[in-house]
Amino acid sequence: MSPIIERYLPAAAAPRAARPATAVQLRHADRNLPRYTSYPTALAFQPGEGEAAPLDWFAGTRPEDVISAYVHVPFCRRLCWYCGCHTTVAHEYDRIDTFQRVLEREIDLLGRALGSHAGAAHLHFGGGSPNALSPEHFLKLLRRLGDRLRLRPDAEVAVELDPALLSDAFVDALGEGGVTRASLGVQTFDPIVQEKVNRIQPFERVAAAAERLRARGVAALNFDLMYGLPAQSPENVAKSVELALRLRPDRVAVFGYAHVPWMKKHQVMIKDADLADVAGRWEQAEAADQALVAGGYIRIGLDHYARPDDPLARAAAEGRLRRNFQGYTDDPAPVLIPVGPSSIGHFREGFVQNAIATDAWSRAIAADELPLARKLPLSRGDRLRAAVIERLMCDMAADVGAICETHGAPADALDASLEKLDEAVRDGLCRISGRQVEIAEDARRLMRVVASAFDERLPIAQTRHAKAV
Repeated sequence: MSPIIERYLPAAAAPRAARPATAVQLRHADRNLPRYTSYPTALAFQPGEGEAAPLDWFAGTRPEDVISAYVHVPFCRRLCWYCGCHTTVAHEYDRIDTFQRVLEREIDLLGRALGSHAGAAHLHFGGGSPNALSPEHFLKLLRRLGDRLRLRPDAEVAVELDPALLSDAFVDALGEGGVTRASLGVQTFDPIVQEKVNRIQPFERVAAAAERLRARGVAALNFDLMYGLPAQSPENVAKSVELALRLRPDRVAVFGYAHVPWMKKHQVMIKDADLADVAGRWEQAEAADQALVAGGYIRIGLDHYARPDDPLARAAAEGRLRRNFQGYTDDPAPVLIPVGPSSIGHFREGFVQNAIATDAWSRAIAADELPLARKLPLSRGDRLRAAVIERLMCDMAADVGAICETHGAPADALDASLEKLDEAVRDGLCRISGRQVEIAEDARRLMRVVASAFDERLPIAQTRHAKAV
């Protein structure tokens, strides 16, 4: 056994007994519902390219606006069979090299399109795997973004990483570029599960990546873990969490695998027989939750956990937690700039999304146009419902009447939505006092069910959404 594994390997312990769900909880857990990283969800977006592109939204930023940006890198160096992201494997670096050059032009276009603003306080690289870029190209893009979007000196710069394919040179580039937070896609440490999802990354490799990142000044680390993967059980999910906590991540997200092979064709490599039913998924999520709380982590919203001294935990405690397309955040910026194919942005006026296909995205930029494909102007009703849903998803509570009045609506404007919660109240998912809604702690995992009562756009056919648990 290698020294690094010996250093971190936890002592043998009896598996924690996960609390089984009730029949009522399982009935709600089996529903297909949005994750509510936005409201309305992306399914409601409308065409927004060409003459319909909302360029005035970009030009309308205000001098006092502190902005954020999300950069989507749609490439990986391996294809994980569970993946639901917009990404592809580039077998030759020429494709990524071409992408990087087009991305530089898009950044220039954005710099010219935006109005006055106070600079960028948050910059997030996602994917795909941003470390599919060469270290040199990553640094070049980071510096260009810093220049064109006027990155503030105290900005958070976060990067999602595939830890098994993280080179020393790329870690050096992260340190040189001033990256402050890295998110490692761990998913599981169980070797059998890793083999079944085509993501082999021994614990030793992840531990070494965490050490190298911290040594180069990337002080804050996030880990992504999953439940519901083939061959997972409450026992091996808990063990993966316990191993992860030995590496002292600042934040941990625990996501449920969404099996949608009709949408993501590579998921046919995952056998239905290897997947747990809804009761098994609940037990796996419960096992992860128990291990994280026992390890001293604070529950954040639906599926995030943080150390008590982490800014996300402080934001949750102070009622400042927000939710966007990257999940839970303490970023209060009113403007989120989309960069790269499929990236989604948020302005006061509404949402925008870049072209999803890389070739369509490239053609627009070659014509000196922002590569916008879809948009959704927000109505007063959308903003009101979004505010209620966000507070429920962040705080597990919402004073619906007060939120209505804050948005210039009568206190009873959403009473019809409150009436939709009658079943949830009877089933113990939430309590209602006047117009104050409070989600029960033991129904935390079902908060999307409560939030969906305020979603007037929820489609009848919901198969494009993941299970609630």
